[in-house]
Amino acid sequence: MALLRIDQVSKIFGGLTALSKVGLELQKGQIRGLIGPNGSGKTTLFNVISGIYPLNGGRIAFGEQDITNKSAEEVSRLGIARTFQEIQLFYDMSVLENTMIGCHRLTKSGVLAAFLRPRWVKEEEKFIAEKARESLSFVGLEAYGEELARNISYGHQRRLEVARAIAGEPSLLLLDEPAAGMNQAETVDLMRQISKIRDRGITILLVEHNMKIVMDICEMITVLNYGQVIAEGTPREVQVNKKVIEAYLGKARREC
Repeated sequence: MALLRIDQVSKIFGGLTALSKVGLELQKGQIRGLIGPNGSGKTTLFNVISGIYPLNGGRIAFGEQDITNKSAEEVSRLGIARTFQEIQLFYDMSVLENTMIGCHRLTKSGVLAAFLRPRWVKEEEKFIAEKARESLSFVGLEAYGEELARNISYGHQRRLEVARAIAGEPSLLLLDEPAAGMNQAETVDLMRQISKIRDRGITILLVEHNMKIVMDICEMITVLNYGQVIAEGTPREVQVNKKVIEAYLGKARREC
């Protein structure tokens, strides 16, 4: 059974069709790339999967759960985490506190329990802090836990987003251009981290313009253009697909 099934999904903004009957199946344990020109619908697809945008048509299933038009909170609780194309951190909070936020799906305490602070709530807070520290160690940020998020470098902020996303032990991680703005050394390190994340049992759907990352670490690739799937297959199959070369890869190579 596929971990994520996207069936005939459409999203319309006013008179603009951002997604038109998109279909995709992501198998458990897979690293799958999602590529296409700017404006092709990649981030919109992430937004409908993660519950930020409602659909205009189609269905999304996560395992045995129908998550069509569920809220972002519900989707997160079920085990789907994501990063964003534009870094979204709480800059006046510490690196550790930012990461602890990613653990919220593992918590049970509500507002009343947080106010009364029974013993089990304190134990839960300790557990969350430990999970957050482990996640920071995984991405190499264990030494920065007490730093404000605004005071760490751009590359470390990118790592922090990944740490926050995996801290809640998701089954599926949506990575939206994680290498944006990174230098070559940071990009190589990111590739290693993505493979290590998959080794932890987390399935990955990756949007990325850096074709070296996509072609080197993805087993399968889906290509969008004007909100429609124009191709899917292995990296080799996609690289030689005439529609993909015409719509995207030829342009990407000329810009390199």
